[in-house]
Amino acid sequence: MRLGKVTTALAAAASAATMLALASPALAVTSNDTTQFAVSAGTLSFTTAPDTPNLPALTLTGAQQTLNATMANFGVSDATGTGSGWNVTVNGDASGGKSAVFKRYCTQAGGCAGDPFGYVTGGATLAANSLTLNSTGAGFSAQGGTTGVAPTHSCNSSCNLDSAAPVKIVSAATSAGMGSYLTSGFSGTSVAAITPSTAQALPANEVYRLDLLWTLGSGP
Repeated sequence: MRLGKVTTALAAAASAATMLALASPALAVTSNDTTQFAVSAGTLSFTTAPDTPNLPALTLTGAQQTLNATMANFGVSDATGTGSGWNVTVNGDASGGKSAVFKRYCTQAGGCAGDPFGYVTGGATLAANSLTLNSTGAGFSAQGGTTGVAPTHSCNSSCNLDSAAPVKIVSAATSAGMGSYLTSGFSGTSVAAITPSTAQALPANEVYRLDLLWTLGSGP
């Protein structure tokens, strides 16, 4: 056999071997692996605490009147990971130095017409349940990538804010409200104060004021 024919035959053989190698599946090497992470419970907390707005000034007319304001948005974070649900309640705060109902209050550190700064001892008051919240049209905005079932408002008909006993304002059912939510959409009449025709006029720098206690608790 001539050298040229040998070279050609060797080249053909090499080409065939290459094609066979390409056509054959490559040998695979495998390795098993795992990954994991632990989960610790966080807390149930207000991200933005409820803050009832001040009401406009009142000019007496001899008739019962209603003063309105827009409830400020507040937020709740449920990072407990339990799915137990939660609720927000409110009531008048009668603890030391506070008033659970609208009561005469001097706003000046130096005093007001002979009254010292703070609540006026024996000063005029309004009845309990004079202040209400109406959540009609209000909703919730999920925050920080929160998904799932949102909490619900409980005051589509007016709820008393200055009640002697706690009144439920918001409720998250079991497995709902997990993550962070901010209230939204309160109307301009969501907060209402009913002032009687018998309300007493006040000296300069005095107002009717009350204290509210907002409580965030576990369970719907």
